Amino acid sequence: MCPSSPWSSVYSFALSTMRSAPPVLVASASLRMAEVLLLGILVLPALAAAVSFSPLGQRWGRVATVISALAVVALALSVDLRVVNGVQVSALGGSLSVDGLSALYLTLVAFVGLTSSIYSWGYLPARHELDRSRILTYYTLFNLFFFSLLAVPVLSDVVLVWIAIDLTTLFSAFLVAFEGRRPMLEAAWKYVTLTTMGALIALPGFLVLVYALRSAGLPLHWQALVGLAGQVRPVVAFSAFLFILAGFGAKAGLVPMHTWLPDAHSQAPAPVCAVLSGVETTAPIYVLFRLFPLLWRLRPDVAAAWFIVPGLVSVGVAALLLIQVRDFKRLFAFSTVEHMGILLVACGLAAPASQLGAVYQMLGHSLVKSFCFYAAGLAAIAVGTQDIASTRGLLRRSPVAGFALLLGGLAIAGAPPFPIFISEVSIVRGGLAAGRWVSTALLVTFIVVAFCAIMYHLVGMTFGKATEPAQPLPRAAVLALVVAALPALLLGIYLPGPLGTLVHQAALALGGAS
Repeated sequence: MCPSSPWSSVYSFALSTMRSAPPVLVASASLRMAEVLLLGILVLPALAAAVSFSPLGQRWGRVATVISALAVVALALSVDLRVVNGVQVSALGGSLSVDGLSALYLTLVAFVGLTSSIYSWGYLPARHELDRSRILTYYTLFNLFFFSLLAVPVLSDVVLVWIAIDLTTLFSAFLVAFEGRRPMLEAAWKYVTLTTMGALIALPGFLVLVYALRSAGLPLHWQALVGLAGQVRPVVAFSAFLFILAGFGAKAGLVPMHTWLPDAHSQAPAPVCAVLSGVETTAPIYVLFRLFPLLWRLRPDVAAAWFIVPGLVSVGVAALLLIQVRDFKRLFAFSTVEHMGILLVACGLAAPASQLGAVYQMLGHSLVKSFCFYAAGLAAIAVGTQDIASTRGLLRRSPVAGFALLLGGLAIAGAPPFPIFISEVSIVRGGLAAGRWVSTALLVTFIVVAFCAIMYHLVGMTFGKATEPAQPLPRAAVLALVVAALPALLLGIYLPGPLGTLVHQAALALGGAS
């Protein structure tokens, strides 16, 4: 703080008072503040959902949604600052707890939720023919979906996290199908069927973890899993992981359980797609990241293989599917399959640079992919179709939508100087440093194929002659696009110090970065 500031004396007095206070009082105040922050993050979207569902929703539903999302972002940033400064953030006996990894994911969920709520304000009336009651139903479901996503990083209890991830499926499925048209209903049904089956497959793995933690006298928290390294047999831990990988791999869109993802993303409204692809698919990857330190301490080579192999399969298959895609929302959906695979590979390479790259990849993908779906939504409004072959000359027909779509495509494909380029270079450096030449070479090959496929489609869509005039774009959706663009496109050039510290702390949670 500037010494000449009129607030400097107040700040100095408060600081000296805290330093002279008894440690017990300081700890108690810190605990109460953590409870306010974490409970506030969960309560706000629930209140917004209640407002949207009530008679007040006719006038205040979407306003409450945006305001609550903005407040959640502010609370999440407050949590980040406490984590960066080494302050413990936990509440309710540790059932709510945030460290570097969960704080970063929490911030991503909060930011994407905010931009999606702003985007929805303008997008829904422009793209979908809905009466007012249907729009209020949308905002009610959106806030419940937002609540369940925020619960994943805030909760530290492994069983409650499993429940929270299941709730994300429940609420988001209604959002995919909320218009009631047949393709939407089919996509939502496929989504629910595959991901619910996945959750049931993952459940035995979670129960094994609970039994192991209870037997060792440890709390049912993520941070306690590392303590099992000397107390659980490797076959038990890897069996639990196999169930969780097979089950939550479906939720993350990993091959071969990925088929729901392009269908749901092509049918859902663009702001829902942004949340689905930007942060929801990352939730099960977040769980797998939590398990990696335990597995690495038990059998390093086996742990690496169980992350790298399914990751490479997903990246390779997605790269091939990107070549033949015909719908530009499905294009970005298959890109999500690719990036979820990259996250697994990066974690499994287990080098400091690769795991730092994994965390930065998670950051970059969430921000850039949500921006891509916002751009895709505007493009669909402008030209009235999602068909790649029918979309030509978008830069001339709608410069804002065309430029945003091209910029988002470059960023998500990994072109410099965008953040995904930085993260992928770090991942490759880590793979080479770890001596995993074959895995790294395959990863680079698949990434190059995916890059070429994305660029081939987007160049054809954005350049060329404009055949018909474009429809006007809603201002609120354009505003959300601009807000989403700032971090999505600039973090490859400049990384603020506190965010860099948070990324490093998140990488430390994976067990490899130092």
